[in-house]
Amino acid sequence: MRTAAPTTSENVPASGSTSRLARTRTRGGVRRPGESHRDRLLPSLLTPDEVAALLRTSKKAIYAMIERAQLPGVVRLGRRVLVREADLLEWLRQNTHAIAGKE
Repeated sequence: MRTAAPTTSENVPASGSTSRLARTRTRGGVRRPGESHRDRLLPSLLTPDEVAALLRTSKKAIYAMIERAQLPGVVRLGRRVLVREADLLEWLRQNTHAIAGKE
């Protein structure tokens, strides 16, 4: 009898559906399920909904930040607005301040 490999919340979205933000760990870093080597060479772009979920805010707040040029890596393709994931994560790292006494 086969036993299923253990899963972690990192690999399986809570809703049970496939999430664009679901990731798996690899020796070379983090990659999305079904992602090929060629896909890793392209920048990962997030929708305003995904950015809002990542920053735990509303989509309306994200659009306001985009309009005021407060978010890095904004890409406009016609009417579509996307944000480069790497630029957003780097911006978060630079703008995150350690809480005094906790590191």
